Amino acid sequence: MAGRPREFDRDEALAKARDAFWARGYEGTSMADLVSTLGLASARIYAAFGSKEDLFREAVGLYDAGEGGFATRALAEEPTAKGAIERILREAIETYTRKDRPKGCMVVSAATNCASENEGVREWLAEYRRRRTTSLVERLANAVTDGELAPGTDARMLGNYFATVLHGLSVQARDGVPKKQLLAMLPATMQVFDVSCA
Repeated sequence: MAGRPREFDRDEALAKARDAFWARGYEGTSMADLVSTLGLASARIYAAFGSKEDLFREAVGLYDAGEGGFATRALAEEPTAKGAIERILREAIETYTRKDRPKGCMVVSAATNCASENEGVREWLAEYRRRRTTSLVERLANAVTDGELAPGTDARMLGNYFATVLHGLSVQARDGVPKKQLLAMLPATMQVFDVSCA
């Protein structure tokens, strides 16, 4: 006798939840929204994913493993810091302005402000963003050590600068600034390397 078929595809449900949180944020996505989007009763959602916060954290993980993982991949794959940073910014713009996805970065926009009971979610995402900034600073510090950037270059300042640009691109994309307009600012943004090169 064949086993009872699964009533839903968990991976598909998680992807739908990711897009809902990405589009409307953590607090802007109610359980009623999730029930409607996933096509599941709230009891089934809780049984499959735990709490709304557990589902959100798993959805962010899915985002980071896919569309949102461009920075991690660029830092690992590009041979120079300049190449990595330029690729990160270019792929951020491509990702944040895609027609078939919510605009902006899920990690930047999903919980900038939260009610006190959701402070843990806001702080968790803030720490997530701080880790990204740290990864940029570390890559730039290595570029100073390797001679790609001039001795004495302030890697922390540069890392914070590029993190600010990266987060700003998310806000601009969320506000509807076109991809072409965002791409046009990259040459000016990257000029910082010209004055910091060894």
